[in-house]
Amino acid sequence: MTNWYTPASRNGSAAAASARAERALADAAPAVFWTDRPDRPQPRPRLTGAHTADLVVVGGGFTGLWAAILAKQDDPATEVVLVEAERVAFGASGRNGGFVADSLTHGLSHGESQWPAEMESLVHLGRENLAAIAETVRRSGIDAGLRLCGKTTVAVAPHQVAELAALAELHRGYGDDVTLLDAEQVRADVASPTYLAGVRLRGAGGLVDPARLAWGLAGLAESLGVTIYEDTRVTGFDRSRGGVVVRTTDGRISGHRVVIGTNAYPPPLRRLRHWVLPVYDYVLVTEPLSDAQRTELRWPEAQGVTDAGNQFHYYRLTDDNRILFGGYDAIYRFGNRVDAALDQRDATHRLLAEHFADTFPQLDGVRFTHRWGGVIDSTTRFTPMFGTTRDRRIAYAVGYTGLGVAASRFGAQVALDLLAGRETERTRLRMVRRRPVPFPPEPLRYPVVEMTRRALAAADARDGRRGPWLRLLDRFGVGFNS
Repeated sequence: MTNWYTPASRNGSAAAASARAERALADAAPAVFWTDRPDRPQPRPRLTGAHTADLVVVGGGFTGLWAAILAKQDDPATEVVLVEAERVAFGASGRNGGFVADSLTHGLSHGESQWPAEMESLVHLGRENLAAIAETVRRSGIDAGLRLCGKTTVAVAPHQVAELAALAELHRGYGDDVTLLDAEQVRADVASPTYLAGVRLRGAGGLVDPARLAWGLAGLAESLGVTIYEDTRVTGFDRSRGGVVVRTTDGRISGHRVVIGTNAYPPPLRRLRHWVLPVYDYVLVTEPLSDAQRTELRWPEAQGVTDAGNQFHYYRLTDDNRILFGGYDAIYRFGNRVDAALDQRDATHRLLAEHFADTFPQLDGVRFTHRWGGVIDSTTRFTPMFGTTRDRRIAYAVGYTGLGVAASRFGAQVALDLLAGRETERTRLRMVRRRPVPFPPEPLRYPVVEMTRRALAAADARDGRRGPWLRLLDRFGVGFNS
């Protein structure tokens, strides 16, 4: 079965589609839309010299910011220092699509396949976590455009229609507000000829401006007494009588405890590289739509949308009526390579532009203003890994696989619980106590990842039927059924 996004389904030839994509991309700035703003916060100073702290947080993304905030809220007397190698929101926290989900398990289906006995607790903790984020944003006056509007998942291939019916039933069983839509109903909500069915989920997540959320959380952390240093790269750790010495390029911090939240970026703990795979994801943003275009598109609730394939797109409207459109390609580079030069990939951006034109043909002529990429930190089970080292002086929470905007707060809580030796509902979870299967070392890692990527694409093209390689991975509990 040919999927809707293959060249055979486009209006006109593949060459014509490519030419239209090139025109639409001609003026797109190679920059992240969320952070390409004149009101971006001024840089914070670099750490130099010797410092002390009760808690050192490594990483100025969502995990690190939440760890700093929660530690200060738990004990205001705790001296917390956060160091970031670049700028707050530089990494995935400022480059993502701004989807906020209450899931800690990369979706209900995946959670039930991995931890069926704990799903009630995992669902409860996920909902509690999202509610706490919303309350913090409200109480602290963080202007990040957070809307708990849910999302719609759409079928764009015939076999996905039955899959969405099963998904709706699963959400209904957990008490979610969910509606199964046929083709006419889903197209009446969001006007795309590619939709064959949809699942409208309300209240289980929503949308946010991720950079403004990160900037707001940094401001909240500083108001609580956290000291933040930017342009401060951690080079290693040394043991000390009182805890850990965190070495940086121009200084050091003597701390009692450390939380690592570097996620996809090369971690100062080399052992984490066995479990975390950096995968590049790419995104486009359009110019603002005209009133007529916005009306023709419908989309009255402006919820986020994803399609149901293994290689899936995600897209949403921004506050100024642009469309952010990303996903589909997931590119791993040999040797866990992460490099600013990889933030742009012409082939993927052209492909996304072509898929955008297929999804919304009524927007022919709309141009893109921004194009970028960034790394997602994945584990083999698609959910975070937690742990401690150095006599429980250092804790980490890494591997959110694209759902870290909300789950990072939960991860920060787990890391702080582990450092304190607290037994909680969180730390009793098998997801926390057991590590995922590690990725093989290079030179095996790259071909294994590529083979899996191709197998997932082949399943999409075969009416969703999983081939022998994916079935083998399923037997070992590897999370590629998500």
